Amino acid sequence: MGNPTPVVIDATGRDIHGEAARIRARGPVTLVELPGGVPAWAVSDANLLKRLLTDPRVSKDPRQHWPTWINGEVSPEWPLFTWVAVQNMFTAYGGDHKRLRGLVSRAFTARRIAALQPRIEEITAQLLDRVEQAGSTGEPVDLREEFCYPLPIQVISELFGLPEEKGDELRTLVDSIFHTSASPEEVTGTYARLYATLGELVASKRESPGDDLTSGLIASRDEEGDTRLSEQELLDTLVLLISAGHETTVNLIDNAIHALLTHPDQLAHVRAGRAAWDDVIEEALRVEAPVASLPLRYAVEDLVMSEFGGPEEVSIRKGDAILAAYAAAGRDPERYGPDADRFDVTRADKEHLAFGYGVHFCLGAPLGRLEARIALPTLFERFPDLRLAVPEGDLEPVDSFISNGHRSLPVRLA
Repeated sequence: MGNPTPVVIDATGRDIHGEAARIRARGPVTLVELPGGVPAWAVSDANLLKRLLTDPRVSKDPRQHWPTWINGEVSPEWPLFTWVAVQNMFTAYGGDHKRLRGLVSRAFTARRIAALQPRIEEITAQLLDRVEQAGSTGEPVDLREEFCYPLPIQVISELFGLPEEKGDELRTLVDSIFHTSASPEEVTGTYARLYATLGELVASKRESPGDDLTSGLIASRDEEGDTRLSEQELLDTLVLLISAGHETTVNLIDNAIHALLTHPDQLAHVRAGRAAWDDVIEEALRVEAPVASLPLRYAVEDLVMSEFGGPEEVSIRKGDAILAAYAAAGRDPERYGPDADRFDVTRADKEHLAFGYGVHFCLGAPLGRLEARIALPTLFERFPDLRLAVPEGDLEPVDSFISNGHRSLPVRLA
């Protein structure tokens, strides 16, 4: 499989960008070892990754194209089991992916997302009222806990018609999916509780449908004939949309706030009109990809990297797993220059792969951008003297090599 000494991925994600730099130093595509000793090829070159993400010889379906899965070598206790085991458009290939994405797209329309703007503005204002109250004593406020997290989870819960009392349980379950150093007991327990929770949601929506995405997906499941979702695909599609629909946005808002507070010169550009909030969002997505590395893709046949503009000496063999190293690609100096790791809202080239690329481009990207476009200016207008309450070096990352954010973001409002 090439390199005899793979880069061992730290399951806790304690130093995502340091690890990304070490991976890039090994070349644009290099062998890594995932938790559980599972080998994969990490692709960190932005242009090479784009080519692979759009090539039909690269699959996301382990049931067809990953011998490790087909041969039963993946345990349900593996921390990444849910990422591979789900049957939805995330793990589909070819015609199956087109079918599943088409069905989901009907429920997850641009019009439905755009109609959420007034409600997102309302939720944002309510949360910032709570932030102001929490900070009125002069004590630090954890913005991730009080703002970055509850905004997306409330939006996605309302979008899917999730009962309010299920919010905390949902958050715990999704956090656990992204917890890549989880114990075997946590992994299997999360899997069981997640499907029990979603099964209850589907049962209640079948009995009392509403104007929400869950009801829309159930309609696709029950009314679309041969193209319809299977029951497992319905549940797994909910897993995908609910988990991806809030974790990535939490990290986007968290990382953008952190970047502005630690780069006051960049915030000054925005306040002076030299850059727009969209510039902040896109640059934050580039330099701090909310999903640092996304498992997994698989080679449908042997892939000679030189054919993709990659190194002459490397080939990814049929059945090998591929890891999309988005955090590494976002700071690729070959693409963005020697200052690729610098947050610069005036940067001309902010194109990134944070939402994926090609047929698997994230359906929820417009919603994530809309939430950030509302949340960030509202926050900084409401609290113009906002500042970190602890030294930057004291902030701890999320316990995950996939999810790229902070455990907490303590700030002072004035």
